[in-house]
Amino acid sequence: MIELREVTKRYRDLVAVNRLSLHVRRGEVFGFLGPNGAGKTTTIKMIAGLMQPSEGTILVGGTDVAEDPIRAKALMGFIPDRPFLYEKLTGEEFLRFIGGLYRIDGQRLEQRMDESFDLFSLNDFRSELIEGYSHGMRQRLVMGAAFLHHPEVIIVDEPMVGLDPQGARLVKSIFREYCARGKTIFMSTHTLGVAEEVCDRIGIIHKGELIALGTKEELQQQAKGGADRLESIFLQLTGGEEMTRVVEYLRS
Repeated sequence: MIELREVTKRYRDLVAVNRLSLHVRRGEVFGFLGPNGAGKTTTIKMIAGLMQPSEGTILVGGTDVAEDPIRAKALMGFIPDRPFLYEKLTGEEFLRFIGGLYRIDGQRLEQRMDESFDLFSLNDFRSELIEGYSHGMRQRLVMGAAFLHHPEVIIVDEPMVGLDPQGARLVKSIFREYCARGKTIFMSTHTLGVAEEVCDRIGIIHKGELIALGTKEELQQQAKGGADRLESIFLQLTGGEEMTRVVEYLRS
């Protein structure tokens, strides 16, 4: 559903993403992990069409994001880590605005809005100004907007930021159910417990290069010393052996 072919992004002398090739299947929650500065957000912005790669090709649903960006973006919903919202709009007005961008109107839009408010538990706040929303409510509203046009692919950068435990559990459940319907979630997160619990497969990027790819069990085989938790595997594969020893010592 998402395919990256030898994708590279350069900023003058800095190579943020280096010849990244990746295939994300239909119907899976794919976790994209890496340390700060590894190239995760740059990759996400390129997939979402917000940034052009220096080299390589990105396909979403078979559509080249560079050659036909409008068609590609129609297949996607994007949830950034720092959502921008129009605070003087109500939740209803914001979703109606987003629906207009995707050319959803009339009764179909009203039905989709009802679905989003109900799905993300925002029915009681739909008529309130966004400026009165908590951070977690804003995050859920952005998610509701991303799901509004029933996209084939959801791109998510740090989905659990600002969510309380109940909200996080709700979002994880929604992600799994959405992929069970044949849709695809591409999720970048620093919350390794969420990735371990939700993701079907995981890719780990380090210094702009993909260094590991597979299920948790397959990543265990790539790690040394029989590491069993995703946190230990991640630290080991990204050069954090010393931190791994500290973590294990504190747990003993």
